[in-house]
Amino acid sequence: MELLLDFATLRVIWWALVGILLIAFALTDGFDLGVGALLPFVAKTDEERRMVINTVGATWEGNQVWFILGGGAIFAAWPFVYAVSFSGFYLAMFLVLSALILRPVSFKYRSKRPEAKWRSFWDWCLFIGGFVPALVFGVAMGNVLAGAPFRLDDTMRAFYDGSLLGLFTPFTLVAGLLSVTMLVLHGAAWLGLKAEAGPVQERARKIAFVAGALGVILFAVGGLFIAFGDMGFRYAGEVDINGASNPLRTAMVAAPGAWMDNYAKYPWMMLAPALGFIGIVIALIGMKSRKEVLAFGGSSASAAGIIATVGASMFPFILPSTADANSSLTVWNASSSHLTLFIMLGCTVVFLPLILIYTAWVYKVMFGRSTTTALKTNPDLY
Repeated sequence: MELLLDFATLRVIWWALVGILLIAFALTDGFDLGVGALLPFVAKTDEERRMVINTVGATWEGNQVWFILGGGAIFAAWPFVYAVSFSGFYLAMFLVLSALILRPVSFKYRSKRPEAKWRSFWDWCLFIGGFVPALVFGVAMGNVLAGAPFRLDDTMRAFYDGSLLGLFTPFTLVAGLLSVTMLVLHGAAWLGLKAEAGPVQERARKIAFVAGALGVILFAVGGLFIAFGDMGFRYAGEVDINGASNPLRTAMVAAPGAWMDNYAKYPWMMLAPALGFIGIVIALIGMKSRKEVLAFGGSSASAAGIIATVGASMFPFILPSTADANSSLTVWNASSSHLTLFIMLGCTVVFLPLILIYTAWVYKVMFGRSTTTALKTNPDLY
């Protein structure tokens, strides 16, 4: 069957779509994680903590849809990437899922009993459910940039030679802490939009300035690691961008500094890291001037720019291998078939707009600030 788009174009489209889904997850569930990580520090009384929880209480479950869509898209469009990453990073993913499981339990059980110790316990569980995933997601992205210790044999079976502790290196910890500061800033900006004016907003604003300053420093340090460290990969020969998916059909080599190649070849890609830095500055200006929409727009732009920087730096690599460079997975050698990508794109064109429309409608319906007064009158609040 003659398809409307060639194989290479479909591969690039799906590479971009996965990136968009990751950004959507960071922009929506990201502020939920940020609010959870901020909870013990911005709210001091039980009423304040309940009010903070209810700023995300109406939408946090729906926001996780983007996490599920991202995982599903990787499974369907990049099966080799899914197989290697979900098996090799199994313990890290188990850690993330364990922390995420704490969130729904904490939301549902926190206010079931009035004892201070009971509620404080679940508040700290919400902190763990926000901080740990934010940290591990960043560490995971750092490991993607640095490369993973896996190899493929002649039958394309994957063998992973790493360990959980091996995921935590100086560079990946910088990436993890950058992720935490990025989402804490985003969460603080969300509290500016959704929390009532008062002590909670003021505490969130102070923390946001610290998170923003650390975010600029960590993003810059991460860039120095990428530019002058020992990470980076390149193709060593000709590339057939329309060829069949086979991770072992081309030669690749480790090349320190190669992640800077795309910025020289495509200068417009510099927009991604620039947006990461500028977004933080805009967010802090919005915080300083108490313009909540500007602050939230800036934190959103920063998160999008930081995540896009990873994709722009690595393209066409998706998951490079430090154990065997020739086993590295790229846009050109690790995708599903031409027909599969085409059919999935058709489904995406139909259903993604419906998800966006429904999400926009939900946020419109739930628009408004969370207040301590409402806690006394609305029995549906946490």
